[in-house]
Amino acid sequence: MSNAPLSFNTICVVGKPDGAGVAPPLATLLRVLTSLGCEVRVDDRTARVLPSVPSSVGVLPLAAALENTDLVVALGGDGTLLGLAREVADHRVPLVGVNLGTLGFLTDIPAGDMELMFASLMRGEFSIEDRLLLHATIARDGELIHDTVALNDVVVSRGAMGSMIEFSVEVNGEFVYSLRADGLIVATPTGSTAYALSSGGPILHPSLPAMALVPISPHTLSNRPVAIPSDSVVRIRLLRSQNARVNFDVQSFFDPATDDVVTVRAHDNRLRLVHPRSYAYYTMLRSKLHLNERNS
Repeated sequence: MSNAPLSFNTICVVGKPDGAGVAPPLATLLRVLTSLGCEVRVDDRTARVLPSVPSSVGVLPLAAALENTDLVVALGGDGTLLGLAREVADHRVPLVGVNLGTLGFLTDIPAGDMELMFASLMRGEFSIEDRLLLHATIARDGELIHDTVALNDVVVSRGAMGSMIEFSVEVNGEFVYSLRADGLIVATPTGSTAYALSSGGPILHPSLPAMALVPISPHTLSNRPVAIPSDSVVRIRLLRSQNARVNFDVQSFFDPATDDVVTVRAHDNRLRLVHPRSYAYYTMLRSKLHLNERNS
């Protein structure tokens, strides 16, 4: 737990991309942060949802707004935070989420509690947790054709109208299996409670140095999820890829061809996720997943 007062002097606020429902909480958040003595920035796309932006708030393109920033606030749902995680990966800027969505695995601060919780953060009452990020590349005939970052998962799957795809999987150069399936999820511990969980994968605590390989509806039922070390290099070669698709956190997509190779490894940097003092991982799991609870 940090105890440094006013640890975040310059704060960048970024709202969810579609802007729906953002204006009232954005206006409140800007007022709260400026009243706490912070230098506040908002990216130019987010600023457009307001009739006017307070003169004390800087409006900049996102890349410029992230430069020399102490904290980035994602104002939206988990999807907003996932998208921002990709943007801040190389900046090493701490990120915190205000939840305007429904589930909120990653966005810890309820919109109605912003004033109380940000005042607490400015007093140094927070923790910072490093989360594993994935670096994914796609190669064709040995040439790099796609390169991106993901926080939750990299998913190789059949398209909406396609049949099963076929692919082979290697870990650190060692052949694991060939698979006919609807796809394969390579998930971080953060992503283990997302698509991977609904596909039968394990829940991995965020502190574990691990990734999960989770087949999606495999043709052979003996193909089970596997947890592997986070320093592994996973290579997935498309053997039959009619209508196949690769998605990264459901934020960006790429349509591969047969013999394309998807390589997934840990990103050089980790996401620095800020939690308020009240955050407790297992309490969050019970709340979001409706786990059974019995009073002792």
